[in-house]
Amino acid sequence: MTRCVGRFYHVRNMFKNVFASGFLVRTAHVILTWVVTLILFLHDTELRKQEEKGQLFQPILFVLLVLVSVLLYFAVSLMDPGFILSDDGHSEQFTLGVTEEQQDMIPPTTKSLRQRRCGHCLLQQPMRSKHCQTCRHCVRRYDHHCPWIENCVGERNHRWFVLYLAMQLLVLLWGLHISWTGFGYAPTWQLWMRGNGALLAVTALLALLSLVVLLLLGSHLYLVSLNTTTWEFMSRHRISYLKHCGADENPFDRGTFYNLWGFFCVWGTVVWEQVYFREGNDPV
Repeated sequence: MTRCVGRFYHVRNMFKNVFASGFLVRTAHVILTWVVTLILFLHDTELRKQEEKGQLFQPILFVLLVLVSVLLYFAVSLMDPGFILSDDGHSEQFTLGVTEEQQDMIPPTTKSLRQRRCGHCLLQQPMRSKHCQTCRHCVRRYDHHCPWIENCVGERNHRWFVLYLAMQLLVLLWGLHISWTGFGYAPTWQLWMRGNGALLAVTALLALLSLVVLLLLGSHLYLVSLNTTTWEFMSRHRISYLKHCGADENPFDRGTFYNLWGFFCVWGTVVWEQVYFREGNDPV
């Protein structure tokens, strides 16, 4: 019954997200993507030359990659990032996963971690979750709220967000190369701008977006390799379960390989309290 209710809320939130304030952002993203793609085909770029010669492999592949990037964008944008919609007996899971000796080791300042309730939605917050003021929900393993996708990035969609960034970067870099091949010669600057102005604007836009996405992808892969989130990285001095740790100590770090493996290959909800209080780890 609980699972059915959860699915109902998930579907309802998905349709709500489609027509929420993010509708304009998503529409602008899609329109801009296909307008840029159309300009790359209309100018005398290598894609158009190959199309005119009947060599359709690269043009079709490029369009397919653009389509995949748009589909990934909508998937990440509309996906439930890990909203906490009800109390789910998390404290019982935590108690079963932690020994009495480990519970005795928890200082008074952190004993309330497992009993914490959100001051906004009044639901019990598992460790690493945070309330998003924009989405008005607590999110498991909260990373950040992204205005680009008008959704939170959390436990359920973070890996898809990273995959989307990787695909987007591939498309942007290929599009940048294609646009560079389309500039033609003109005897005067005015004639050159008249013939290549739109392509120049597209090239500048692709270069700027490529740099932004490259920085985003690099930062997220770095944080994932440490098993930390953007919120934890930026605000660890204010987070109750991290401010007791040393500057270089991360209680969730299991080594680069296992961090990456767990992020990309392990599905399902993780009880982070069990990782935090695992044997040999001192949370103070």
